[in-house]
Amino acid sequence: MDAFARGETHVLVATTVIEVGVDVPNATCILIENAERFGLAQLHQLRGRVGRGNAPSTCLLVAEEESERLKWLEETTDGFLLAEKDWEMRGAGDLLGLRQSGSGQVELTALMQPQLVALAQAESRAIFADDPFLDQPEHALLARAIQQMIDLRSDRS
Repeated sequence: MDAFARGETHVLVATTVIEVGVDVPNATCILIENAERFGLAQLHQLRGRVGRGNAPSTCLLVAEEESERLKWLEETTDGFLLAEKDWEMRGAGDLLGLRQSGSGQVELTALMQPQLVALAQAESRAIFADDPFLDQPEHALLARAIQQMIDLRSDRS
């Protein structure tokens, strides 16, 4: 990975762990095999690993067959819209379990009204635009909750 970041290696073959912490501005092409197996949000994150520099970039999706889900990825770079479409098409999965798609033990669609989701999205976009690092006092509780979630995830790894 270090050799790739320094430009000594021009091709990197990796698992999906590559979506975390990779910022190599000269990376311009990514090929994702079995794209139909991933959620739209994860595919969106993976394609975000390229095109960080000034050169044009390409994301190639290799799939068994065409799908409506993958068409959405081709047509938009809006991560919020992709997450919404993925949720509609694949389901929310388990809120407290392991399944990442389908109907979960707690049916999220029963809890989430479209108006509430739209309001939450608008609020999160406004907060991020105004205070992306959550430094303002009124965002301290949110920053603390996010930090606790990050700490909890790192404890599991």
